[in-house]
This record gives sequence, C-alpha cells and structure tokens, in this order.
Amino acid sequence: MNSILVIDTSTDRTSVGLVDENGLLFEFFHDDPLAHGEVLPKLVAKLLDYKPRIDRVAIAMGPGPFTGLRVGIAFGQAFASARNIPWIGVSSLAAMARVHAESEFIVAIDARRREFFCEHYLDGKLFAPARTLQREELAEFSLPIFYEPPTVEAIAELARDEISITEPIYIRKPDAYPAPKGIKFRPWTQIDLIDIYALERSVYLDDPWSMEQFKEEFASKSRQYLIAEFEGKVVGYAGIMVAGDVTDILTLTVAPNFRRRGIAREFLKRMVDWSRNQKVEAMMLEMRVGNVEAEPLYLANGFRKISERLDYYGPGITAVVMRKELGK
Repeated sequence: MNSILVIDTSTDRTSVGLVDENGLLFEFFHDDPLAHGEVLPKLVAKLLDYKPRIDRVAIAMGPGPFTGLRVGIAFGQAFASARNIPWIGVSSLAAMARVHAESEFIVAIDARRREFFCEHYLDGKLFAPARTLQREELAEFSLPIFYEPPTVEAIAELARDEISITEPIYIRKPDAYPAPKGIKFRPWTQIDLIDIYALERSVYLDDPWSMEQFKEEFASKSRQYLIAEFEGKVVGYAGIMVAGDVTDILTLTVAPNFRRRGIAREFLKRMVDWSRNQKVEAMMLEMRVGNVEAEPLYLANGFRKISERLDYYGPGITAVVMRKELGK
C-alpha cells in the first residue's frame, strides 16, 4: 500500500498524519503557534510507532508564518532524504479549499499582526490568488470565510495529483533583516544627552525638545530610550513609554545623512519587542500629516491610522494617530 506521511506547520497547529489508498490511518496534532519545532519530531515519532513504513512525504508549503512554515518544510525534506523517498509540496490554502463545496468562498490562514493569508474561490476554481488582507479588509467580504487548518486527507489528495510545489509560499517578507552596517544600538546614558539635544535641534528646527525635557525623560522609569551611533557619534535616537495598556512611541529620529540605512526600522523592531515584553495590548504613535518618509515604515510594520489631532504640532499642523495591535 502506498503510504503518505503528511506534515503541516503552516498554521498555529502542527499536524502529522498517515494516509494510504484506504484513507486516513493515523493523525496527531498539537495547537501552539510557537511549538512547531519542539513537537513535530515527537508527533512523527509517535506515528512511526504505529506504522514505520513510509512511501512518500506530503508537505504543506504555505503560505504561513515564516518560522513555523520553515520548520515543517525542513523536517519533511530531511526525512524524505534520509529514507530516500520522494516528497511532494502542496499549497496549504488549496488543501483548505478542497473540502468546501460552496459556490463562492474564501479560505484564510492567520498571519498574525491582524492579517490573514487568503485565497478566493469561485465555482470550485481559484478566483483570486493568495494575498495578505487585514482583518478589517477581510470582514468587508459578504462571503463564507473558512479558517480551519487544512486536513491531512486533503493534503494527501493534492499530493497524489503529482503537481508538486517545490518552493515555500512566502507572501509576506520575513521579519529578519540584516542590522545596519557599522551602526551600534544601545540604551542612552546621561552623557549622551548633549549629542541627542544637538541632533534634535538640527532636525526639528521649528519646535525641538528642550534640554530640560530630555532630562525629565531620562529621569523617568516608565521610558525606554535607545541611541544609534556610528564611530562613536550619535546618529539617531528613539524613545517609548508605557501608558496604561499600550505603549506610546515618543520619538524616532535619525540624522538626515544616515537615513535609508535601516536605522529607523531597527529602532522600531526593538521598540516592538520591548512593548511585547511589557504585556501591553498595542502600540501608539503620532505622526505629522504628510510625513512621506515615516508613514511607509509604520504601515509596513502593522500600524494603522485611527484618528487625527488638529493643531497637534502647532497651528495648522495636524497629527495622524496610528495604532499597532500586539495580539495575534
């Protein structure tokens, strides 16, 4: 009998199963978005206790969150190579769609950050290819939307079609970026205030913070400030504070001649990590209307405009209020 080992880590669930011509033989799964690497070998070992012979491996290739997806793909390929058997990759969304008979529907995998990887099906065929949609955008569709993980049987059926997907399906870029070359990031010290204040005055000519404001910020225990330095010179700084159930970005400033090197992106990443450690629900910030340099960075990292504040930066200068949810 042709037995297929199925491996799926494209969702929060880690699934393994064994299927042959008679259908599903065994299936095990574990629900935890952070445990794919830990539980997958254990689940496969448990399955092999029941039936050690495997003829081929079927691997769900995504889309899915980057780290978890890579765990399943790497393990499945290594398993197939060690046993000298073929492996076949299939689309996770296509497997999800296979079990639904509605005339029109959407299948969606939680991509976290309030986003979903989605495909739109019409009359049994793919209508709109995989893309990322915000939770609010997805809610605008007046269609059935299915979120259940792909079944082991559906993945095995697609594998039998012999149309193999050989590369992981990544819709969204991974979070990992190389650190800015030659830039050192560290918490600020009191001696840095002189350089920070000088940079503040050179960047914000109309309304810079005063040295007294910076001293007050340094004395506060609810703040986290970082600086970026290049060859011992301060070229950027960023600050964030806890405000109830959210954190609020106070400033994110980079010297003009050091922009577009990934410094602001690295600051933002570190502030997101710090905020998660504070166990808050979301992050907030204010940004001047028309800040075409900062806005793409914030939008790309999950911030969304929620309101405006008139005259926030002075008469006639409006601030856009943005928020990033830190839940799933």
